Amino acid sequence: MAQQISATSEILDYVRATSLRDDDVLAGLRERTAVLPAASALQVAPEEGQLLGLLVRLVGARSVLEVGTYTGYSTLCMARALPPGGRVVTCDVVAKWPDMGRPFWERAGVADRIDVRVGDARATLAGLHAEHAVFDLVFIDANKSDYVHYYERALTLLRPGGLVVVDNTLFFGRVADPSATDPDTTAVRELNALLHADERVDMCLLPIADGITLAVKR
Repeated sequence: MAQQISATSEILDYVRATSLRDDDVLAGLRERTAVLPAASALQVAPEEGQLLGLLVRLVGARSVLEVGTYTGYSTLCMARALPPGGRVVTCDVVAKWPDMGRPFWERAGVADRIDVRVGDARATLAGLHAEHAVFDLVFIDANKSDYVHYYERALTLLRPGGLVVVDNTLFFGRVADPSATDPDTTAVRELNALLHADERVDMCLLPIADGITLAVKR
């Protein structure tokens, strides 16, 4: 049986050369984000953004919820994949990060598909629940300490057959290091254990990027 290969820089370059379908808008937003502190850790990789767009199309999504906008690269990738009339509700704790992405959303012609909710994500999700909002796909990529809460709330907002995508579920490899006991790593481990045992979903953890877990609501 073939084993998992190591994603060396040469392999990653090859993947991007043979798979990534890029353009000036996407590249421009990545370049704008790259100069920010901690951007290398917080920015969704271009191949992951492309995957998110593909997943939106595969699910046939018209409504997407994103927990954690940052500068809106993943937001842009998913919004572009939506059909006319579709929308992405994306939430972040501050407005300055989504505001950086907005000019690129406008250049791509999808700004009208994106609904930014600024504030504590717990409150935003509670508000969406009170609105009886229903989503086809939920992408979670925010503070790790609240991952379990975000996941549980996502299931209440997701239609049957809808997809939850959780980023950073390998968390820089720290989840496999018994000596790593910091709160963020512990929280990601807790979510991974919950997902593995959760009979409400069918799931798979993909060892790509920083770990991406897909869970389909039964």
